[in-house]
Amino acid sequence: MSYSCTSRGSSQDPSSIKKPAGNNPARDTGGAGSTSNGSPTQTAAMKVKKGCNSADVGVPVTTEEDLLASAVVTPEDVLGLQKITENYLCSPSENIYNIDFTRFKIRDMETGTVLFEITKPPSTDKAGERRDIDPNAGRFVRYQFTPAFLRLRQVGATVEFTVGDMPIDNFRMIERHYFREKLLKSFDFEFGFCMPSSKNTCEHIYEFPPLSEDSIREMVLHPYETQSDSFYFVDNKLVMHNKADYSYNGGT
Repeated sequence: MSYSCTSRGSSQDPSSIKKPAGNNPARDTGGAGSTSNGSPTQTAAMKVKKGCNSADVGVPVTTEEDLLASAVVTPEDVLGLQKITENYLCSPSENIYNIDFTRFKIRDMETGTVLFEITKPPSTDKAGERRDIDPNAGRFVRYQFTPAFLRLRQVGATVEFTVGDMPIDNFRMIERHYFREKLLKSFDFEFGFCMPSSKNTCEHIYEFPPLSEDSIREMVLHPYETQSDSFYFVDNKLVMHNKADYSYNGGT
């Protein structure tokens, strides 16, 4: 079965205001529909929690070393981090739900222009065939954008993913962006419930606070020093951790 949903997220900027997903003019959120192949599609607005700087909400400060030594990593743990992680805080084997991200697209919400899109190729492994694969393959993405990306106010990120034969309750993502160990933005999205053996498509709406011209200039001049951690939780336990870095000097 296939499901889709839309959500909005906010950065840690206290001046930003959370808007209901139903106000998104770029995506239909009205009840059930169908896909092009006739499969039923359930469209729903997801719950969204406003991301914020951990110091603003009283979350205790944590360190990567502390979390690597912990048996369970929670959302509150990662909200207490003060800089980008150097290591992954969980192993691929902790993804017991077989969550697999198969497509990702970024677009400018004002113009609809697609800024980045990637689709995971289908597996070519034969049954019973064993291959030596890097266990961290697919956990890191490097993005290259133009300086104009830093002036966008609203970006839509569409993600398609499949889940295994277990239902998923309380699926949540926390994504934290840093430039030179300074927290720029913290986003917090809830996917909600995912049925077993389902394909799900969600569009997260990122609303960015304005950056100063000095900050934009520094981020353009220092590619890949802007980095992000994406933490995925099921029932408040970390099950996936992906990382990315960013260059904004494309076309210059």
